[in-house]
Amino acid sequence: MSGPLKKSCFLFILFLLLTAASAQEARPWWYVLEQGKFLFRQGDYGSALLAFEDARRQRYNSYAGMERDFINFLSIPEVRGIGDSLTTLESYITERGHADVEKALGELYYRVPRESLRDSALLALEELGKFKDYPEAEYWIGEIYRVEGELDLALGQYHKALAQSARPEDPNFELELLYKVADVYRFRQEFNRMEETLLKIVEGNNIRGEAWDSLWQGDAADSGSFVRNSMARTLENSGPERFLVMYRYNNGPVERAHRLLGFYYYASSRYNRAVEHLMFAFLIQNSILIEEVQRSRYDFVFESLENLLSSLPRGDTLVNFIDRVEYYRSAYYLGSSLYGSGRETSARTLWTFLGGREGQWRGRALAQLQQPSLEAAAENP
Repeated sequence: MSGPLKKSCFLFILFLLLTAASAQEARPWWYVLEQGKFLFRQGDYGSALLAFEDARRQRYNSYAGMERDFINFLSIPEVRGIGDSLTTLESYITERGHADVEKALGELYYRVPRESLRDSALLALEELGKFKDYPEAEYWIGEIYRVEGELDLALGQYHKALAQSARPEDPNFELELLYKVADVYRFRQEFNRMEETLLKIVEGNNIRGEAWDSLWQGDAADSGSFVRNSMARTLENSGPERFLVMYRYNNGPVERAHRLLGFYYYASSRYNRAVEHLMFAFLIQNSILIEEVQRSRYDFVFESLENLLSSLPRGDTLVNFIDRVEYYRSAYYLGSSLYGSGRETSARTLWTFLGGREGQWRGRALAQLQQPSLEAAAENP
C-alpha cells in the first residue's frame, strides 16, 4: 500500500472513531442508562458498569452546566437588583435573550411543578442543583457489585441511591431500593437490620408523602388501625375463610414486606406479631387471586380457599404468582402463628386446606392436624 493511500486509510479510520465517540457522547444520560441495563441483562457486567458510570457523569455535567449558567445569570449586577421573584426574572430573561438560563428553567419546570418553587429564584437554583445526582445510576452500579458478590459495596451504593432519591424518575424506586437492602441483610443473616428495613416499607411514605401501607399505619384511634384490628378479630374468631369473605386489600407492593416479617417473627417465636403480618400478606395474595378469577368469571363469589384455587384460570401466570409469593408457605405459617397465639380452630382451617393440596406443605399440614406443635422454622425468613 502506497504512502498516500495508507495516510488516507488512517484518516478515514480516525474519522470513524471520532464520529462514533461523538455519537456516543451525544446520547443523553437516560439513553446510556438504558444501554447499561440491556448489557446488565445480557451478563456483560463490565460494559454495563462503564455505561452506568458514564450515565452518572453525563447527567452530573448536564445539570452542573445549567446550575452554573443560572448562577452566572443571578450574579449580574442588574439581575441582583431585580430581586428573587421568578416571574419578574423570567420577563427579564425573555427580553434580554438569555437562552441558556431559559433552557435551564425549562428543564427544571419539566421536572418539578413551577408552583412548588414559590416564585423564588433561589429555591429554583437549589432544586436545579439536586438533579445533578442520579440515584438510578447509583442503584444499577450497586446491582453490578451485588451480582459480583461485593455486598458491602452494593449496600453502599443502595444507601447512596436512597440518600439521593428525593426526586427519582420512578415513584416506586425507593420501595425497590429498600427491598434490595433488606435482601442483602437477609442473605447475610443480619435479621435485625432486615427487620428494620422492612418496617420502613410498611410504616413509611413515598416521595409524595403517601403511606405505602395505609391500613398498617396509625395509632389505635386512627381508622386504618381500627380496620386492621377488626380484620384480626375476624381472622382469629371466625376463621380465615370468613375473613376473606369480608375483606379485600390489593396492595401488591407491600405484600413481600409483610410476608418476610411474618416468617421472621414466627422464627423468633413472636407469634402475635407474625399473625399480624402474615394476615396482611395472605389477604393481599388472595385479593389478587380473587380479582384475577373475576376477570374471567364476573359472577365469581369467594366461598372457600379450595373453591378459589379450583376456579383459577389455566395458565402459567397465576401458577408463577403463587410460587413467587410463597402462597402455601404463607398459609402454613399463618396457621402455625395462629396456633401459637391460642387460635387453634382458625389454624386448623388453614392446615386442612393445605392437607388437600399437593406439595411439600401437605405433609407438614397433615402432621400438624394430627399433633399440633410450635415447631422451629425449617428455613430462614
